[in-house]
Amino acid sequence: MLTAPADEVFRALADPTRRRLLDSLNARSGQTLRELCAGLDMARQSVSKHLAVLEQATLVTAVWRGREKLHYLNAAPINEIAERWINQYDRARVEALADLKQALEGTPLDTTGNPEFVYTTYIRTTPERLWQALTQPAFTRRYWAGYTFESDWRPGSTIVVTTGDGRIADDPEQVVLESDPFRRLAYTWHNKTTCDGGAPEPRSKVAFHLEDTGGLVKLTVVHDGFLPGSKVLESISGGWPRVLADLKTLLETGELADPVR
Repeated sequence: MLTAPADEVFRALADPTRRRLLDSLNARSGQTLRELCAGLDMARQSVSKHLAVLEQATLVTAVWRGREKLHYLNAAPINEIAERWINQYDRARVEALADLKQALEGTPLDTTGNPEFVYTTYIRTTPERLWQALTQPAFTRRYWAGYTFESDWRPGSTIVVTTGDGRIADDPEQVVLESDPFRRLAYTWHNKTTCDGGAPEPRSKVAFHLEDTGGLVKLTVVHDGFLPGSKVLESISGGWPRVLADLKTLLETGELADPVR
């Protein structure tokens, strides 16, 4: 099940201006329309139309911060299409797509401009089922490599994390921040990595936004609260896509290709 229809993704990638916008967001994600226009000799309205096409294909995710609309690269559709076509055809026939996938995945994340992680995927499930997968230990241990998350999921409640080897990570500061069942869940994130070898980084926050689109649930994960140059941000930017891919596979098929890593 692809995040967006393949035709929409290919149509969005076919235009060189839209590819330039993706390149710009790959270099520095979380840009405003004004910032994106600065790198193009094009009217603001035209850039806005190109961004709308990229959003429709879920190649770009927009997040409002006050009055500002920030745009983030979302590589999920490219990864899914690349995996599907590379598996079915020889590499020469998908070389351009594979190169683009590599470019998006291989460029180091810029953590100095807008230090946060945003990722959107569509899952063929219901909001109720997805909520269960986010909050019930029987689900989390399957796509979190054995980790479980236990709480009553009320704002202010602590979250007890049990690691894959059975150790309980007792962290009284890991708490539920927001809980609107089947719509939104947010909690603090343990930050044990340091920026420069000194004290641990400030605690960050992860939020899950669930939107029922009729047969599919749009899941957007926003992880923020990082310092510029955050090592934790570098770490979770590689980890979240794998966790969310496993979550999607589990809910849509009931199985994981590699449940233990």
